[in-house]
Amino acid sequence: MKKTVLLTGFEPFNGAHINPAWEAVRALKGWRGDDFLVEVLQLPCVFGFANRVLAGAIDEIKPDVVIAVGQAGGRADLTVERVAINVDDAPIVDNDRQQPVDAAIVAGGPAAYFSTLPVKAIVGAMRERGLRASVSQTAGTFVCNHVFYGLMHRIDGTAVRGGFIHVPYLPEQAAAFPGAPSMALEEIIEGLRVAVEVAVQGGGDAHLAGGATH
Repeated sequence: MKKTVLLTGFEPFNGAHINPAWEAVRALKGWRGDDFLVEVLQLPCVFGFANRVLAGAIDEIKPDVVIAVGQAGGRADLTVERVAINVDDAPIVDNDRQQPVDAAIVAGGPAAYFSTLPVKAIVGAMRERGLRASVSQTAGTFVCNHVFYGLMHRIDGTAVRGGFIHVPYLPEQAAAFPGAPSMALEEIIEGLRVAVEVAVQGGGDAHLAGGATH
């Protein structure tokens, strides 16, 4: 039986007209492998609402693997997130003009959840394909971390594997920020293909050095 993989990407935010996360995710709609099928979902960049949309999709699609994807402008690598923390502390407003400060995502919830994806195996496989990739120890405290934590809280105690990947700016975005790193959309798409392929294998993680400052 084929596994169902749900990939999510955010709508543009903070006045931008494009979000590389969604552009890459939507390119993989309907992609099939021998043992998997990819479904995609655009999430609103809105605290609270994004997690409700995601929870509804999980209930409807019943995926085996969920990989949420977001933009991390300023990062040079595809960064596979290790941990989500139970706090919203927004540096900017979301697309509904909300800006929560020091707020719990789930009242009384655990302080953090670890990704249940094989984080280091994914990074290693990305590097083998010639892609810039690394493990990240922080998903921030904006809507990306909000969704990552909400996802892990929703699937906790189930057989669903889930996690989060941050992607760099596209070159056309980075052009507005002199010196900012970027990555071609084709490379981001290839990185997500690798992540899906490794995640659906269902194996354990790789034992690789993966400490990082981000």
